[in-house]
Amino acid sequence: MADSLAQAKYSALTWNTPLSEAHATDLLGRLQLSEAKSIVDIGCGWGELLLRAAALAGPDIKATGVDTDQLLLDRGARNALERNIAAEFVQQRGEEFRGTADRAVCIGSSHTLGGTREMLKRLAEVVPRGRVLVGDNCYDSPPAKEVVDVLGEGILTLVEIVQLCRETGWEVLHLSTADQREWDDFESGHRAGPREWLLAHPDDPQAAEVRELHDGREREYLGAYRGVLGLVYLVLGR
Repeated sequence: MADSLAQAKYSALTWNTPLSEAHATDLLGRLQLSEAKSIVDIGCGWGELLLRAAALAGPDIKATGVDTDQLLLDRGARNALERNIAAEFVQQRGEEFRGTADRAVCIGSSHTLGGTREMLKRLAEVVPRGRVLVGDNCYDSPPAKEVVDVLGEGILTLVEIVQLCRETGWEVLHLSTADQREWDDFESGHRAGPREWLLAHPDDPQAAEVRELHDGREREYLGAYRGVLGLVYLVLGR
């Protein structure tokens, strides 16, 4: 049962971020992938964006996904094999990656690199010259205390993030934010897999804990940060 629950966790998501198909296509197009010979996705999860980027770049691209979750990396490797895309998935902490690339993706993983500023500095080392696609949580304005109580400290405003991009040597080539439909689809999808698991395993000893966890996350979303927490996507160049 534990394996089936683990497999269900992200099963209803295309990628682990609030992002529509059209939005993703637009962002990847802005990376100018036809000019790239290598791309790395730091904190790739199962690497759906990496695989789509590699498919756009062509068969000669060197594509590398880095994450700590082997279950997700295995999902990515299976998808790559099924689509005949040559991509390598490496179990490694993001801060331990020491390679360089022409392009990089880092979405929802700034915390693994020490925060937004440190992520941008590290990406400048990974991509000395080229483009990166970054996704980071943000606020339009400073949040109320009850939001911080749920989400914790460290999330910056959109203005602060853009300023950090400039301070770390990046040009902001494109900026867009996840809209409400993308957020609702993402939050629903995040719970859909586990809820399907609950329907199939109502008497499992873990069922009550799983239900409590996801009901709690739903309450936090609807009651605290829906329409308040944002996610900005930045295509940056140097």
